[in-house]
Amino acid sequence: MKSVQYPTRLPCGNRVLDLAQPHVMGILNVTPDSFSDGGRFNARDAALRHAAEMVSAGATLIDVGGESTRPGARPVSPTEELERVAPVVEILARELDVVISLDTSTPAVMREGARLGAGLINDVRALRRDGALDAAADTGLAVCLMHMLGEPGNMQQDPQYQDVVREVGEFLAERTQACLAAGVQGDRIILDPGFGFAKTLAHNLSLFKHMEALRELGRPLLVGVSRKSMIGQALGREVHQRLSGGLALAALAVAKGACILRVHDVAETVDAVRMIAAVQAAE
Repeated sequence: MKSVQYPTRLPCGNRVLDLAQPHVMGILNVTPDSFSDGGRFNARDAALRHAAEMVSAGATLIDVGGESTRPGARPVSPTEELERVAPVVEILARELDVVISLDTSTPAVMREGARLGAGLINDVRALRRDGALDAAADTGLAVCLMHMLGEPGNMQQDPQYQDVVREVGEFLAERTQACLAAGVQGDRIILDPGFGFAKTLAHNLSLFKHMEALRELGRPLLVGVSRKSMIGQALGREVHQRLSGGLALAALAVAKGACILRVHDVAETVDAVRMIAAVQAAE
């Protein structure tokens, strides 16, 4: 397969990520109902402590989310989401040297988060909510476009594909073009295959196996599989028993060209990434 080159310099607000080496994005859910750590980091001080720990462990991005996107999750109002996210983004921007990612589909959160110091918009709906595309373009921030069919409340109700790799690629290509047409700069677009979102275990495994095909889109890839059900289903493990499976997938993702790994277990993943780098740097 022909190797397609993508930009290795990702502008994120007032910071720039060098994607020549993989980065680890730490997950910071400020929600009461996220599948793995819901409710643990709602308070601003607890969120700051956890984010600081992840940065100390090697995370170069912190992904702040105020709306759970687990299967069956209830939607929250823009006001409620903003009340959860804004104080956390503000204090992280003031206290930590890290790229702040907004895990949001809500235009108001994008605009206010950008004002408070966020550098990346990470949208599971790929900027398809009304007003999201314009809001993202207006902020000038980097954006991550993820593949998902339907909404979190119904996405796992019998998802169907003729060819999951091809269809995910076509969706991401279409959303990339929509972003470019709206004024998002091409060097600020990254893509997420959306593991666990509107996909069965067979879909997830096939998509992961052939993930390098998505590099043909010419954009950096973000992969998020940390503690997800695909690990539980493949290994028969509960949520907090999925670290080993997650590290195996993280290593595979890097081998297949992923630039950013979105994870709960930052220190362990950073070690895996550094070990891969050490081997690759050897004579």
